[in-house]
Amino acid sequence: MPDPIVRYFDFAGSRGEEVRLALVIAGVPFDDERLTRDDLARIKADLPFGSLPVLEFPERGIFSQTNAILRLIGRLHHLHPDDPWDAARHDAVLEACEDLRHRISATSRITEATERQVARKNLADGFIPHWARGIEDLIGENPFVGGTQPAVADVKIYMMDKALRGGAFDDIPTTVLDPFARIGGVARGVASHPPVQAWYAQ
Repeated sequence: MPDPIVRYFDFAGSRGEEVRLALVIAGVPFDDERLTRDDLARIKADLPFGSLPVLEFPERGIFSQTNAILRLIGRLHHLHPDDPWDAARHDAVLEACEDLRHRISATSRITEATERQVARKNLADGFIPHWARGIEDLIGENPFVGGTQPAVADVKIYMMDKALRGGAFDDIPTTVLDPFARIGGVARGVASHPPVQAWYAQ
């Protein structure tokens, strides 16, 4: 079967990078198509929901919606549980990370700077710590949500941790996740995973 194709922007963050890292951890070679905004405009009408990322399997078609793609990769390559109860725990992580991303994105649409600053301070003081406590409960005592090895849910946590600690969002302190050791442990574990290190060393 030909290699799958990941289509996303030339950006080492957000949803497209989650898909790339899931394939990297799974050990699956893939074509990494980095698109511009003009490229997206040109192909938008042909995409299932008009957005990126998408994952194309040449003999299976084009798949969209990041969490659905991550679950597919996980199920194909043992990075998402078969047990329905454990899968629900992993799914909760995937959906909670998207919920946080949507809430932060909503503040980006606030055009007045002071209003946006207040909205993000409210997130940092309230929603994000509450979110982080919920994520830590889902991680449990294991190094990863997936146990001793990273799963697709751990990739999702890693990307959110990386964005928040890296200052991707103005007015949300980069220290907001410092009190949450389990989240930090997952993020460091994914970052130090040999396939991930090799990916970023390219």
